[in-house]
Amino acid sequence: MDKGVKAYANCFSSLFELIGNPKILEDAKKVHDYFLQSTCRSDLRLNNKEIEMYVKCASTTDARVFDHMPDRNTDSWHLMINGYADNGLGDDGLQLFEQMRELGLKPNEQTFLAVLSACGSAQATEEGFIHFQSTESEYGISSGIEHYEGLIGLKSILRKKLPFEPTAEIWEALRNYARIHGDVDLEDYDEELMIDLDPSKAVAYKIPTPPPKKRTAISMLDGKNRISEFRNPTLYKDDEKLKTLKAMKGGGYVPDPRYVLHDIDQEAKEQALLYHSERLAIAFGLISTPARQTLRIIKNLRVCGDCHNAIKIISRIVGRELIVRDNKRFHHFKDGLCSCGDYW
Repeated sequence: MDKGVKAYANCFSSLFELIGNPKILEDAKKVHDYFLQSTCRSDLRLNNKEIEMYVKCASTTDARVFDHMPDRNTDSWHLMINGYADNGLGDDGLQLFEQMRELGLKPNEQTFLAVLSACGSAQATEEGFIHFQSTESEYGISSGIEHYEGLIGLKSILRKKLPFEPTAEIWEALRNYARIHGDVDLEDYDEELMIDLDPSKAVAYKIPTPPPKKRTAISMLDGKNRISEFRNPTLYKDDEKLKTLKAMKGGGYVPDPRYVLHDIDQEAKEQALLYHSERLAIAFGLISTPARQTLRIIKNLRVCGDCHNAIKIISRIVGRELIVRDNKRFHHFKDGLCSCGDYW
């Protein structure tokens, strides 16, 4: 396209899908520029795909191309509300929902799934229940299992009796919530019920003997127009520069050995935590990029609770924004806090 070749709708559709990744945000902006010069720039479906691309690139600011769309449908609103929720900006998502209602647009089942997600992101417990109750009382929408699952992040629903038999996914969500809040007994109880319903979920959290082939944790760092990949365990294990991470203890970091499943002593567990792939990627990024530059990390597995706490402290120590995309959501770490509000 730099040479004047014209791209058509199908081409832009493919590009928007391919570039939905935080590590190539600059490429997304280039495609956006070409799209504005094209004859299909008013295509509603393509505009929605562009919003989705920017959301997946962890850039809700750029996703506000939404504001300049000549036409919008409910999918456009859902994409923006979910995009804010996924990036820890639930309050912005809820404000957008209010704008949607003020314009007289009628919410549907998918709208309230997005709204509940935004409430969970913003930790707006009471507001979440108000919206949940309004689905049927105000809009005549029957709540499904997905809507109840959306309430799991709102702690008031925890342990309340549901009007149906909980699924394995609901017990998994409850287990994750108990883990985040350090309730080991409740975590074990929920995990047992989850595995009773879906034994396959035990593989991801328990190490049987002999261990089956498992996925290797991989983190990728975007920087200097190249992607660096870090695996755990890695050959960087003896790198002296990684020892600087121990300074985190002075910033309030307390290692949580629960996230090391191997049968080794306490000191060895604390050492093992230092070599999780996302920490290796961050350590390399800190020594190979200019000061204050935002680091963007992509991880193929869910970030563990210990790494989550550690990265919050690192962001405060180094004064940088650290964006980590795991297999659940985006985490924007800045000034010792995470956009997810410690729920993911």
